[in-house]
Amino acid sequence: MRGSRVGPVRPSTRRPILLPAAVGLVATAAYTVLSALQWRSFAAPSWDLGIFTQLARQYAALEAPIVTIKGDGFNLLGDHFHPLLVLLAPIFAIFPHAFTLLVVQNALFGLAAAALTYGAMRLLGPVTGTLFGLAFAFSWGLQGAVEAQFHEIAFAVPLLALSLTAFLLRKWVACLLWAMPLVFVKEDLGLTVAALGIVLAVRSRHPFGVWLAVWGIGWFALASLVILPLLNPNGAWAYSSSIDLPAILSDPTALLQPQKGMTLLLLLVVGGVIAVRSPLALVLLPTLAWRFLSDNSGYWGPTWQYSAVLMPIVFAAALDGIVLVRISRRGWLRGFGRRAASVSIVAGLVLATTLPLFKLTNVSANFSTDRAASAQAALSVVPDGARVESDIGLMNYLVERTDVYWLGNQNPLPDYLVIDLAAGGLPGEWTSAQVVAEALHRGVVFTTIYSAGGYEIARAH
Repeated sequence: MRGSRVGPVRPSTRRPILLPAAVGLVATAAYTVLSALQWRSFAAPSWDLGIFTQLARQYAALEAPIVTIKGDGFNLLGDHFHPLLVLLAPIFAIFPHAFTLLVVQNALFGLAAAALTYGAMRLLGPVTGTLFGLAFAFSWGLQGAVEAQFHEIAFAVPLLALSLTAFLLRKWVACLLWAMPLVFVKEDLGLTVAALGIVLAVRSRHPFGVWLAVWGIGWFALASLVILPLLNPNGAWAYSSSIDLPAILSDPTALLQPQKGMTLLLLLVVGGVIAVRSPLALVLLPTLAWRFLSDNSGYWGPTWQYSAVLMPIVFAAALDGIVLVRISRRGWLRGFGRRAASVSIVAGLVLATTLPLFKLTNVSANFSTDRAASAQAALSVVPDGARVESDIGLMNYLVERTDVYWLGNQNPLPDYLVIDLAAGGLPGEWTSAQVVAEALHRGVVFTTIYSAGGYEIARAH
């Protein structure tokens, strides 16, 4: 980490924007095809798309992000600190559909791919740089996030890619400016910004980095200690209790879990191993720390959306490591640096058959539409503007035009109860809409008005 130039930066082509733009467009298109097939098959990985659709709907109406799926009157800014999601408002106002959020996320990932490809081409040349960019565009962390549907980190990925590309090209002010909004994507990213600020301060030998570190720590403290407790109905940061430091200190071996090892191994592989040579690898630590210290095992492994923010960091660290070893006195290290990009590219190819996009090779088997007609018919039964209590089965399809509540909370009496007995995530003993209605709203009369394909709808009287 030194102030002098550490390696040559080569121009890629006479038209340096075309290839990165093509990579970004290909990534956006491929991911949108995946999202469309998932949407058409009525697959619902979780309630998150419904939650963020309610948020976008509220912002588009110029209202506070009250998300009834999380609870009656629940302000989503009390769950995670993500005010940057207000940018969804104008897009959702024009295209008021849950699927819009999936396209937005795919486009943001495409933008990130274009940015990092541009940096890779400048450092590695047009051919290797483009292939490296494609390896990032279709990396396991991004594919997992697309399959998990929309989350707030959709905005973090391009901001990190743009900031880190600027870092690699020694554009310190741009690095600072692209990193600053990350604190408004999610509260823990303030620590990621602080880590980047420290690396920037040492590499650039300029106070920009110190300012960025203070900015990140300040917003993390403000969000987690003041804003989130203020807006959360329980008066506390909802996720702080998942990290039990006394328990960890009393039994450090509890930190050793196979899922964590797999996440680290995959990061090492896609980073061509050489990523650890770069100080940018330190920027991975805040996200890895909160995930691995948590008692929620869902955070530990390489699935879902949790590793998406790590992808631009580890690929940028690999590029930086390649540049750094060019001036190494060790011949073997310089030789490995010349091959490190190929390691990342080959790793992407090897992993491809295990990742979500590979499902496109057999659409009929992986995206069944056997229940689609029943689902569409069920949706047609529920009128616009109705108050609906639902499991996750059809929640994402109802949320854009009805007031949806998740049936796991204490909710006001709904007009309609909508359940998916096959894939709604219901307890095993809830075998019909009538059973669910009796469990949730004892004494209220519900009439089942639709039952087909595992979907049931009951109307309150």
